[in-house]
Amino acid sequence: MERIGSYAVVRELGAGGMGTVYLARSRGGRLLAVKVARPELAADPAFRARFRAEVDAARRVGGFHTAQVVDADPDGEPPWLATAYIPGPTLAQLISTQGALGERQLRELGAALTEALQAVHRCGLVHRDLKPGNIVMAPDGPRVLDFGIARAAESTRLTMTGHAFGTPGYLAPEQAAGEDVTGAADVFALGAVLVTAAGGSAFGEGGPMALMYRSVHAAPDLSALPAGLRGIVGACLAKDPARRPGTDQLLDAFTGAADPTHPPTLLADADPADFPQDSDPTGEIEFFEAEDAERALAIDARGVAISLIGLPDAGFDFRWQEISSIAHTLDRRRLQCTLFVECTDDAPYDCTLTAPDEQTYEEWARLLPAVLDHYCD
Repeated sequence: MERIGSYAVVRELGAGGMGTVYLARSRGGRLLAVKVARPELAADPAFRARFRAEVDAARRVGGFHTAQVVDADPDGEPPWLATAYIPGPTLAQLISTQGALGERQLRELGAALTEALQAVHRCGLVHRDLKPGNIVMAPDGPRVLDFGIARAAESTRLTMTGHAFGTPGYLAPEQAAGEDVTGAADVFALGAVLVTAAGGSAFGEGGPMALMYRSVHAAPDLSALPAGLRGIVGACLAKDPARRPGTDQLLDAFTGAADPTHPPTLLADADPADFPQDSDPTGEIEFFEAEDAERALAIDARGVAISLIGLPDAGFDFRWQEISSIAHTLDRRRLQCTLFVECTDDAPYDCTLTAPDEQTYEEWARLLPAVLDHYCD
């Protein structure tokens, strides 16, 4: 690709879930970062409509900690978006080359990213994919990239069963479950980013489904953080979005000084529900069986069996030694349980069951996590 709109392409900067980013130059010599949508997204009329609306909203996002949108063509073939080019390594690159940040640097990073999220949220946007690779450590401070436009790809994700838009390990529980998200999802991601910047990993290592499972069900690992930051970062990583701090509270905590224009921040003691323990402490639950009108699911010492009702020969049997990662989500509103299985050959499978009533759903929701805890590390 030599040109995008009126901009001459210099080189490719990288690629992600939404498309490819190029370094380009305007006719006047200014450098820009131009993101070009993936062909499969560009072919979706719903994506284009959402993209157009998000570009209009993203143009309003200002502040010192974002990359300003300067041009876009949502009707182009393919659609593209141009922002000011911000030189500097990403946070991921910085951590890789220079190691973990100290407490003072972590507080400065947290405050800067919080101000960036404030700018995004005030325009009615949610970033949805805050992670070290989307943060550029510019000479004048951190800048958040890809703000707002994430929502355009979200509408396409909804047609792809078993996939969650975002990055596992930074994905809020409600995002992983496919529920509607608010700015609180970005606060969750901010907490996970700070753990990474401190040299840790909030939900450990592993495949995407394993990370999603832990973000929904496991307590975060805050051990890499300085003691003075564990309280506020732990609050960011609360499972319930209503219990996560707002951006004003975050700025108070990171800077150590309250803004007199709003009430002082009071962080409540952590609720044990935010950091759930094993569903069955005795580890006695070794079998799970459930079915709805279409599918049946069984989990036992041999592995996982998924079958179609009325078609006994149509189904899958996975031995534990064939499974590289396994995870589940619970959707109380829809009375649904979904199991995600990824095999050692990287083939993904999922099975969604819909309970006939709330009582059945509650039983599934109690037993499924317990049996997975029994067989999975």
